[in-house]
Amino acid sequence: MNKNKERIFSIAAIVIIIDQVIKILITTKMKVEDVITVIPNFFSIMYVKNKGAAFSILQDQKILLVIISLVVLFLLNKYIDRYKDFNKLSIISLGFIIGGIIGNLLDRLIQDGVIDFLSFQFGSYFFPVFNIADSFIVIGVGLLIISIIKEDKKKEELPLRERLSEGVEIIKNDKEDTNIKKKRTKKTTKKKNTKKKS
Repeated sequence: MNKNKERIFSIAAIVIIIDQVIKILITTKMKVEDVITVIPNFFSIMYVKNKGAAFSILQDQKILLVIISLVVLFLLNKYIDRYKDFNKLSIISLGFIIGGIIGNLLDRLIQDGVIDFLSFQFGSYFFPVFNIADSFIVIGVGLLIISIIKEDKKKEELPLRERLSEGVEIIKNDKEDTNIKKKRTKKTTKKKNTKKKS
C-alpha cells in the first residue's frame, strides 16, 4: 500500500470512528423520533432510522443500497490504486467520502437502517434529517471537485511554465556559447601575437 492510500484510509478510519461513536450515543440516549431542540426554529437533534438513501429515496431497498455502496467503494479503491499521486486536498476528500460511505454502510448492515439525527429548519421548510457520515460525504465531494479544478488549472499553466524555463535555458546556453567563443578568440589572438613577436 502506497503512502497516499494509507493516508486516505487513515482519514476514512477517523471519520468512521467519529460517525459511529456519535450514532451509538444517539441510539443509547434517545428513542426513535425523539427530538432535542438545540436552537429553536433552526436546529434540533431528531433520532430517525432511515431505511432508504439520501432524502429518503429507495426506501426498504437495503440489499440494493448495500450493493451500490460496495460498488462505489470498489471503484474508489481502483481509482486510488490507478492514480497514486494525490495532493493533500484530494487525499482528505477521498478519506471523507470513503469514511462516510462505510459509516452509513455499517448502519445498514448492523442497525437495519441509517441513523439520522441532524435536523435543520429554515422558516417553514424542514431540511431532510441527515447524519455526520452524510456531511463528510458532501464535504468530501465538494473538496474533490475543487481539487480537480485546481489540478486542471495547473495543467493549463504548465506548458507556459515549461516554455519560460526552456527560454531561460536557451538564454543560459547562449551566454555559455558566447563566453566559450570569447575565450577561443582570446586564445587565438594570443597565439597570433606570439607568432608575430617571434
